Amino acid sequence: MRLGVLDVGSNTVHLLAVDAHRGARPLPAYSHKAELRLAELLDADGAIGPDGVDRLVATIADALQAAEDKGCEAVLPFATSAVREALNADQVLGRVRSETGVDLEVLTGEQEARLTFLAARRWFGWSAGKLLVLDIGGGSLEIAYGIDEEPDAAVSLPLGAGRLTAGWLPGDPPDPIDVKALRRHVRAQIARTVGEFARFGTPDHVVATSKTFRQLARLAGAARSAEGLYVQRELSRTSLEEWVPELAAMTSLQRAGLPGVSEGRSSQLLAGALVAEGAMDLFGIDVVEICPWALREGIILRRLDQLPTT
Repeated sequence: MRLGVLDVGSNTVHLLAVDAHRGARPLPAYSHKAELRLAELLDADGAIGPDGVDRLVATIADALQAAEDKGCEAVLPFATSAVREALNADQVLGRVRSETGVDLEVLTGEQEARLTFLAARRWFGWSAGKLLVLDIGGGSLEIAYGIDEEPDAAVSLPLGAGRLTAGWLPGDPPDPIDVKALRRHVRAQIARTVGEFARFGTPDHVVATSKTFRQLARLAGAARSAEGLYVQRELSRTSLEEWVPELAAMTSLQRAGLPGVSEGRSSQLLAGALVAEGAMDLFGIDVVEICPWALREGIILRRLDQLPTT
């Protein structure tokens, strides 16, 4: 069957259409995305403004049309931290429902972490042993750890690259004082969670997902996306520590000229790098391996697991 996953994230609204059936890996068939940066559209009270809601409704309607055009039998719609934490979330969800017919499932941060962990587990398999999975989104950082398909520990922190950029780094290039303050904030937030994971022991394999980690790995010399999903890509803490001060000294336009960095995400890359560096340092991680699958694939896999056997 062809399934569509409609991901209303903090940065983008992304429709991913896949051909999938129970027991097989989902094969991407079509991708449709629009950058809204909802995490940056919150007003001073934490609500998504009228223009942002209008754009969200229109974008979802476009994505639904694309899903129909591409023959999706079902669409699995969900939203993450930007909608979840908006002061007017109920009104936003109501407008989306009344004007598009879509009933967005708003995932909790822990659900995000658990579904992303499931995707990483299926990608790397049981032989990977105990996994520690890191995922930096636009609105939050998810961390999960475990040896099975359900993690033993899963947390979500308000440390998304878009959220932090909007709230902490107004300058372009950013003021060094602001960068230092954000670095302290990020590390203090992550440090609170380290003990919760340390009691499970050292992971056998550390995995990172999300566009932020992919871009950072590309900067550090990892293969281009055009070389395929199955090329191993890694990011070392040493390389990341070398890049952070360079990114801090650049404007967004300069970052957009770097290998693998998109113009739409260049402004957020420094904040994402500070989160990645802080997590790797505080958890004692030397190298992470980049996983091509993340939350969207986790949603698909969970849906396929729930299909009746034939």
